[in-house]
Amino acid sequence: MTTEIKQFKKDNLTVRIFTDETSAGKGSADFVAQHLNDTVQTKGHANLILATGASQFAFIEAIRTLPIDWSKITVFHLDEYKDLHESHPASFRRYLKERILDVVKPFEVHYINGDATEIDREVARYEELLKAVTVNVACIGIGENGHIAFNDPEVADFNDPKLVKIVQLDDISRQQQLGEGWFSTFEEVPREAISLTIPAIMRCEVISCMVPDERKANAVYNTLNAKISTACPATILRRHPHAVLFLDKNSASQLQ
Repeated sequence: MTTEIKQFKKDNLTVRIFTDETSAGKGSADFVAQHLNDTVQTKGHANLILATGASQFAFIEAIRTLPIDWSKITVFHLDEYKDLHESHPASFRRYLKERILDVVKPFEVHYINGDATEIDREVARYEELLKAVTVNVACIGIGENGHIAFNDPEVADFNDPKLVKIVQLDDISRQQQLGEGWFSTFEEVPREAISLTIPAIMRCEVISCMVPDERKANAVYNTLNAKISTACPATILRRHPHAVLFLDKNSASQLQ
């Protein structure tokens, strides 16, 4: 049973708060499934961006059980570590394959090959793929430093001319990856990643942003209350016409 305890708007951004992470994940999954099914019904095909990380566990567990015609959906993903092979436990390609895509078997999946030999060519290839389509739904999260995708405050650009780029990861972002258990030591966490840019996310028709856990509470507070700026990149979501922020009571604990 999905238990929603509050809903409100901040600027354009709809905020939905649930009792717990499982309920928030189910709420976001229902929301995404509805938009995918509506798009398939009207256009015959849908394009979806999926995020990774611990914050997406409940969402992914819920959406893989819902009635969606995955044979009519093409999937992209948000980001990938540079120079990390997909066999590594922290690889986002591995995460997506094991947790959802090998199960639901979409029509097509476009992976960012972060360990490509010619990385600039790989970035250009992925950008061309995104330019050629309209992404109907983007599923994202928010980092502890307020990042969306791997657009940390130091590299975030609301007017970025690129859709995909190589970014430097700040220490807060790298520490988060260590804290979530993806790496054994801080030194092991990559310093660079390939990421969709903020304009690439903002051009998507609908955005579902799933952010559970008390360690995200400060980032959630800033997302909703700070000035819209790259100091907290997620604040830009307040300008998107169809974005929804899914929280549990822990991630919403600093809100009034």
